Amino acid sequence: MDLQEIVDDIARLLDSSATLEDRTFQLLAYAAQSGDIDTVRSESILRRRASDEVRAYFEDYGIASAAGPVRIPADEGLGVLARVCVPLRHREVTYGYLWLLDSGSLSDLRLASVSPLVGRAAAVLAQEARSRQDLGARLRDLLSADPEVRASAGLDLTGPVAAIAVQAASGRVAPLWTLPRGVLAGASDPLTAVLASAAQARAVAVRVQGMYGTAAGIGGPRDDPAEAWRSWREATLALRVAQRVPRFAPVATWAELGVHRVLVRLSGAELADLAAEAGALDGELARTVETYLDQGGQARETAARLGVHRQTLYYRLAKAERVTGLDLADGESRLLLHLGLKAAELLKGPGARQGAR
Repeated sequence: MDLQEIVDDIARLLDSSATLEDRTFQLLAYAAQSGDIDTVRSESILRRRASDEVRAYFEDYGIASAAGPVRIPADEGLGVLARVCVPLRHREVTYGYLWLLDSGSLSDLRLASVSPLVGRAAAVLAQEARSRQDLGARLRDLLSADPEVRASAGLDLTGPVAAIAVQAASGRVAPLWTLPRGVLAGASDPLTAVLASAAQARAVAVRVQGMYGTAAGIGGPRDDPAEAWRSWREATLALRVAQRVPRFAPVATWAELGVHRVLVRLSGAELADLAAEAGALDGELARTVETYLDQGGQARETAARLGVHRQTLYYRLAKAERVTGLDLADGESRLLLHLGLKAAELLKGPGARQGAR
């Protein structure tokens, strides 16, 4: 009996609109509408997930740790009708929630009549969680740099695939069993490894990062899943960039990182040596020179982007040449200074300390 059949049976027995969501409020199944419908139910069905504001409202009633049904009153401002939340718990772990719109007819006795179905739904979610954990261990083997460990993974996959590295937020649990079928994931503090088809990698990375991560990196696609470990290596490097360079946060894709693909491979000491080439530039000068070099040395575009007069730009560039001793008209000097500024950016980011090698 699958989740959709369980939800349909519960809705029929209780004559109530029913939806089933995982622990992150991702919609898994819903029954045909019976009676009134509110904004939360319609949005959940259309968008497959409740809003953060609605989630906070429901969680304030203690549903995550409740052992039995929780009655939640209506809230006109949020577009919430009165409902009952039945936590889907298996062996003292909450794996999801059954939601029932309540016009006043859902007595404790009637709710108790569907307890066997509720238990079955919780068991299904728990089994999916265990299956994902088993696959997660084999995925970590597949992504190993050791060819013997990779050979022992025993996963039958088709490409193209892309690896995703996610940095977990402190105290957040990774509900990996809620990911789409065909997506493999394994958590090992503090990183979660995910392998998805190349076509859905971006959407999966955004979803996992939004669920419980601080940042994520996506490796390049590989036609041969046996080469997924190379994509994983790129994903971990892309994650480092996402943590340190604001314009790439919170999800960085390896193919879009440009020169950062080279710089992020350097050790912390090597980055520091390169950053020293631009060390004489203060905040304003550094931003001015980096913008100028990013714009290919085009003064008009640079001044417009910085919001300054071109004479101000020329003054700052001349000052930068004096303090660095580098000639911005010389190609190699410009390249050295540009790389130094990019290296400094990687060093100053919030993830620099734990990421330095």
